[in-house]
Amino acid sequence: MPSISGSGTSNSCIESQLDAIYQEQNVPDSRASIKTAPTPRQRLPVTLRALAHRNFQLFFSGQLISLIGTWMQSIAQAWLVYRMTGSSLLLGAVGFASQFPVFLVAPLGGIVADRHNRHRVVIATQVASMILALILAGLTLTRVVTVWEIFALAMLLGVVNAFDIPGRQSFIVDMVGKEHLMNAIALNSSMFNAARIIGPAVAGIMVARIGEGWCFFANGISYIAVIIGLLMMRVPEPKRLAASASPLAHIMEGFRFVRHTAPIRALLLLLGLVSLVAMPYTVLMPLFADRVLHGGARALGILMGATGVGALLGALTLASRSGVSGLGRWVALSCAGFGVSLVLFSFSRVFWLSAALLLPVGFCMMLQMSSSNTLIQAMVPDHLRGRVMAVYSMMFMGMAPLGALLGGALADRLGAPVTVAMGAVAALGGAAFFGLHLPKIRVEARRLIIAQTAVGGEPAQEMTARVVDE
Repeated sequence: MPSISGSGTSNSCIESQLDAIYQEQNVPDSRASIKTAPTPRQRLPVTLRALAHRNFQLFFSGQLISLIGTWMQSIAQAWLVYRMTGSSLLLGAVGFASQFPVFLVAPLGGIVADRHNRHRVVIATQVASMILALILAGLTLTRVVTVWEIFALAMLLGVVNAFDIPGRQSFIVDMVGKEHLMNAIALNSSMFNAARIIGPAVAGIMVARIGEGWCFFANGISYIAVIIGLLMMRVPEPKRLAASASPLAHIMEGFRFVRHTAPIRALLLLLGLVSLVAMPYTVLMPLFADRVLHGGARALGILMGATGVGALLGALTLASRSGVSGLGRWVALSCAGFGVSLVLFSFSRVFWLSAALLLPVGFCMMLQMSSSNTLIQAMVPDHLRGRVMAVYSMMFMGMAPLGALLGGALADRLGAPVTVAMGAVAALGGAAFFGLHLPKIRVEARRLIIAQTAVGGEPAQEMTARVVDE
C-alpha cells in the first residue's frame, strides 16, 4: 500500500531481496532485459489493457448491463420505502437489512470462494439475484407489496451478496491473472460507476412516470446479460484450497492473516470507519432530494448520478496507472478529500451546487475504495484471497448497514445535514490517523508485494522493476 520509494538504503535492501528472488525462482532479471516489439496486448491503451482477456471482455459487457439494472432497483427501492412510510428511520433500516447479512455471512462466502470453483459461484449468485428482483417486481406491479416484504427480500439479497462479493472479487484474478489485476479492478470500478450514472437517472424518470415496479422488473431482466457472458467464458480450473481442515479453521486463518498483517489491517480499518460513519449519506439522499433541496424523485436520480460521474472519474484515474507506487498516499488523501467534500455538501441548500459537490465526493470515495482493493489484492497470497476479500466485504459493505441504521436514527433527531457532517468529520479524523501511521507500514507492504510478485504474480520483468525504480 505504500509509496514504493525510500532512501538509498531501502532500495539497496530491496535490490538484494530481488537478486535472491531471481536466483531462487530462476526468473530473468528485468533490469538487464532487452526491449522487444510490443505485442497486440501491449498496444492496447493503458487504461483498457485488461480487456485484452476474452473472459474479462465478456464479464465487463454483461456486468455493465446488469449493474445499470441494480442501480435502478436501488434508487427505486429507496424511493418506494420513503413514499410508503415517509420515515428516515425505516429508510435506514431497509439499508441495514440489505447489507448487514454481508457482515455476518461473508466469512462463509470467502471460504466458498477459496474452496470451490469461483466461476460457478458467481453464476449461482447472479441467478439468485435475478430471482429476487423478479419477485419484488411482481409484488410491486400487482400492488400488494408491503414494507416487511421489502425488508425480507432485501435481507435475502444481502445473503446472496455475502457469497457474490468475495467470489466475484477473487474471480477477477482468475480472468486476467496478476499481470493486469490492478487495471481489471479499476475497470470493474469504472463499470460500476458508469452504471451508477445511467441507472439512477433512468430510475428517476421511470419512477416518476410509470412507478417503481418496472425498475425492479428491468433489473431482473438485466441479469440475463451477465449470466450469458459467464456461461460463454472458458476459465481454466485453478488450484483450490484443500479441504483438509475444518471450514471454521480456514475462516480463522483468514482473520489471523488480516490481524497480523499491518498494511492490510490498516487499510481495512480505515475502510470500515468510512463505511460506518460517512457512507450513510447515500441512504439519506432521498431526504436531501425531497426535504432539503425540494426536488423529488428526479432530483434524487440526478444527485446519485453526479456521485457516479465523480466515482467514474476516480476509477478511470486509477485505471490509467501502471504501478502500485504511491497508492498508500492516495488512500489517505482521497479519504480526506471525501470528508471535506461531504462536509460542504451537507451545508449546501442549492440543488445544482449540491450536485456539483457530489462530484468530488464520488471521485474521492471511489479512489479510496479502489486503491485499497488494489493494494490488498497485490499483497494477499492466492490461497487466502477469497477469505481476505470476505473481510474486505465485511468492512466495505458489512459496516455500511450499521452506519445506515445509525444514520437514519440520528437524522430523525438531528436532521440529515447534521448527520452527514458529523460522519464526514469522523472520516477526516480517520484519514489523518492513517496518514500518520503510513510510514511505519511501508516496509512490510513492500515485502508482501515483492513476495507475491515472485510466486506467480505479475511478471517480475514488469512489477519488480517498478518496485525498485519507483
